[in-house]
Amino acid sequence: MRVLIAGCGFVGLPLGAELARTGHDVLGLRRSRAAEAQLRAAGLTPVTADLTRPETLSGIRGSFDWVVFCASAAGGGVREYREIYVGGLRHLLAWLTPAPPRKFVYTGSTSVYAQTDGTEVDETSPTEPAEETGQILLQAESILLAAARERQFPGVVLRLAGIYGAGRGYWLKQFLRGAVRLEGQGDRVLNMVHRDDVVGAVIQALQHGRAGEVYNVVDDEPVTLRACCEWLSGKLTRVLPAGAPAPAGKPRKRGASNKRVSNRKLKHELHYRFKHPTFREGFASELQTYDPAAA
Repeated sequence: MRVLIAGCGFVGLPLGAELARTGHDVLGLRRSRAAEAQLRAAGLTPVTADLTRPETLSGIRGSFDWVVFCASAAGGGVREYREIYVGGLRHLLAWLTPAPPRKFVYTGSTSVYAQTDGTEVDETSPTEPAEETGQILLQAESILLAAARERQFPGVVLRLAGIYGAGRGYWLKQFLRGAVRLEGQGDRVLNMVHRDDVVGAVIQALQHGRAGEVYNVVDDEPVTLRACCEWLSGKLTRVLPAGAPAPAGKPRKRGASNKRVSNRKLKHELHYRFKHPTFREGFASELQTYDPAAA
C-alpha cells in the first residue's frame, strides 16, 4: 500500500516505521524539514507541507491507498486546535477529493466524552465536551463522518485515551517526580493506552475499520488514580502520595471528566489484541528503562 501519514510525530513516526517495516510505501508529512533524517532512518519518505496552508499540499505527487491524520496542535491552544483539527482536516479532505484513498483514519480523543460520574461510556454515549478544545475535536469528527455519510468517503474515527510510552505519560511521570496528590478519595478514573497499542489500533483500523464508524482506543482497565498509585508504590517501594482536599468549584482541565471508556467495539469488531492490556504491563515496560536520577 502507498500510505500518507499527515503528522509524523509521537504517534505518526512509529506508525510509519511499522508500516514501512512490513513492506508499505510510506510518506511522512511534517510542516518543517527539521526531522527529515529521522523519518528517512525509520524508512519513510519525508514530505514537507502545512495542513493549515492548503496550497502547500499541491507538491505531493500521486494517490494513496491509506491516509492517516494524526497531526497535533502546535502550542495546544484553542486557536491552534481549530487551525489544525478543523481547518487542516478540511484542507486534507478537499485535496484528496479527486482521488480518495481506500481508507482514511483520523485520530481524535476520548476527551469528547465529558461524563463526570464515573460511568462507563462507549461509542454511542453522549459527547458533550465542556472544554472548547474538546468541542473542536468533536467538530473535526463530524466533518469526517459527514463526508463518509454524504459522499461515501472511507473515513474512520479513532478516539484515543491518554497516551503514554517511549518516556512520555502524564501520570507516570508525575508519580516518579513525587508530584501526584490524591484529591478526595483518589477515585477519579484514568483512561490510558500505550503508544504501541495506538500504532497497532491504527493499523487494524486501516485494514479492517468500517467507513463512518467510531472506535475507542483505550486499554482494558480504566483505573482510579488511587489504585494506579498503589500499584506504582508497591512496584517501586515508595510511599503512597499524600492526600489533598477535593477541589472546590470548577475542576482543573485534567480533572474535568470522570468516566470509564469501553474498548469493546475495538476488540470485538476489529479483533484488536492489546500488547499492553492494562497500565500494569505498560508501566512495567516503561519502568525497565527508568532512570531514578532523571526523575
